[in-house]
Amino acid sequence: MINLSSFIAFHARRTPDRCALKYRGEDISYAGFDQRICKVGGWLASQGIGAGDVVAVLMKNSAAFLELVFATSHIGAVFLPINYRLSADEVGYIVGNSGARILIGDEEFEGVVTGGVPVVLLDQAAQSSATRLAPDIAPAPIQPRQPRDLMRLMYTSGTTDRPKGVMLTYENIYWKSADQTLVLGLNADTRLLVVGPLYHVGALDLPGIAVLWHGGMLSIHRNFEPEQALAAIDAEKLNAAWFAPVMTTAILTCPARQRYDVSSLRWAIGGGEKTPEVRIRAFSEYFGNARYIDAYGLTETCGGDTFMEAGREIEKIGSTGRAIAHVEIEIRDEAGNRLAPGKDGEICLRGPKVTQGYWRDPEKTAAAFFGDWFRSGDVGYLDQDGFLYLTDRKKDMIISGGENIASSEVERVIYELPQVREVAVIGMPDERWGEKPVAIVVLAESATLELPDLTDHCRARLAGFKIPKQLIIRDSLPRNPSGKVLKRVLRGELEATA
Repeated sequence: MINLSSFIAFHARRTPDRCALKYRGEDISYAGFDQRICKVGGWLASQGIGAGDVVAVLMKNSAAFLELVFATSHIGAVFLPINYRLSADEVGYIVGNSGARILIGDEEFEGVVTGGVPVVLLDQAAQSSATRLAPDIAPAPIQPRQPRDLMRLMYTSGTTDRPKGVMLTYENIYWKSADQTLVLGLNADTRLLVVGPLYHVGALDLPGIAVLWHGGMLSIHRNFEPEQALAAIDAEKLNAAWFAPVMTTAILTCPARQRYDVSSLRWAIGGGEKTPEVRIRAFSEYFGNARYIDAYGLTETCGGDTFMEAGREIEKIGSTGRAIAHVEIEIRDEAGNRLAPGKDGEICLRGPKVTQGYWRDPEKTAAAFFGDWFRSGDVGYLDQDGFLYLTDRKKDMIISGGENIASSEVERVIYELPQVREVAVIGMPDERWGEKPVAIVVLAESATLELPDLTDHCRARLAGFKIPKQLIIRDSLPRNPSGKVLKRVLRGELEATA
């Protein structure tokens, strides 16, 4: 049996009282989690869900979310988590495109759960356990799955187009779990803080499922609150975490951070964008026993394709690390030719945890591959030692006067200014140069910044054509669930006001 419920049942037999999940003050043992999975599987079956059917959920983090992940697998169905920040139109598109048979949502999203399929809403009690939907239902038997069977659909965040349904198989999930075990040293003593949304690979896969694979524990937080996260690390002696970049910033600037003992934390995975050096150093200063593991990954690969290696952080500052054991990375040009170390090009990946393609979209699937190499759409280079450096998203490359400007390079320089908390650099239309770089900045508390000061700072560090020609101050930057700045949104907003 390779269903996800198989390893939960294994731990339930061997260590039944060991804690699998913590949620809202409740400890859920492996035996209890196993029983819940079987009963929720029975409830899904009573709703007419069978092997191969798609089960969509629109939920915040909860114990019920994890029960549904594993129960869907238990009966051989396909799990589809949907971003709860989406509009009703977007949710409807995903439900329709996926062919979902049922949509399960938290009651607070009642106005969003659409799509022409049966809808089941969970109140707060049911969020603590989906077994409350049908307390007297008979447990469902496990339905065997095969390695290449579809386990999950994950719709991309739609930074460039309508969301695409990424197909993830059991083979993908198990290979990523094996590789994360090697890289992170996961075992039964891993106690993971889960504050990212579970509908996203960062929370569910990096390395949530793999922790349960080993009999470890997940501390589930419904929402991210910096002080609550620190309090949980202290009280529950958590030793591992995944943080989106905006979460790392919030924790490191939390006014109450010195009240908590965070010495138990051993590592935290970052990612979503290239991490500025100042943020890595601030993390190491606050979390004295932990290392910040910069990483790179995609929804299409279950996340976590490269990890920074211990002891190489300063030597390879700016890198997201080297490829894991069963992932190969090459840099290709537009024609698909392999490029030498140090040369910028498209990051391409190959390995058993890479998706087979996009749901019901053979054209986009074909366009996403050079043979069996997946095209990430990201620009970067490998150094002589195989460490990956992100340069940009292809779509975010600014072309000014025929010169390519990597927005991340300009952002890295602007981050050196103490007045700057967050920054995004985008290209905007310019009659003379085609495009001009524009800096959108979120200021540190009580700070001020004017364009001449920004220009002077950049002029000493960048070529003239790379210096931002416009400065815009904002209270926040729009981001997707993995923490990537949505530059498409910024460009659209600026174009609308031009």
